[in-house]
Amino acid sequence: MDVYKRFKQLGIELPTTPEPAGLYVACQRFGNAIYTSGQDCRINGNLVYEGKLGKNLSIEEGYDAARITMLNCLAVIEKELEDLNRIKKFVKLLCFVNSTDEFIEQPSVMDGASQLLIDIFGESGKHARTAVSAYSLPFNIPLEIELIVEFE
Repeated sequence: MDVYKRFKQLGIELPTTPEPAGLYVACQRFGNAIYTSGQDCRINGNLVYEGKLGKNLSIEEGYDAARITMLNCLAVIEKELEDLNRIKKFVKLLCFVNSTDEFIEQPSVMDGASQLLIDIFGESGKHARTAVSAYSLPFNIPLEIELIVEFE
């Protein structure tokens, strides 16, 4: 199935490609793989959610932040490949969740990103994943995602 047709069916638009916040590149190719730098939940440069899960953000807000963050990862990859249909499979998500010591629902939050990939890409959207707690993240972002994909 064409990825862009699936976006339309789901009512999803890719955001403007985020710019790196420091001295690094948004992604790096290695053979037939792309590794993204960590992305957050900004839309057009504006942070949609700020704060810490378990303190001032709910699981539902974190889930939505993860969806937005994954769309930013896809925007970075689209800019590099020029066509998301070239993605063969999603290899790995590395997810950091800005959360309190007591918060233990990091996987539930990151399901927002994982479910989005499955909704868009079907079976090839399934991936390996690590979701860990972080005491603090840059700019008070609620989560950060790195993504590795294989492409053709």
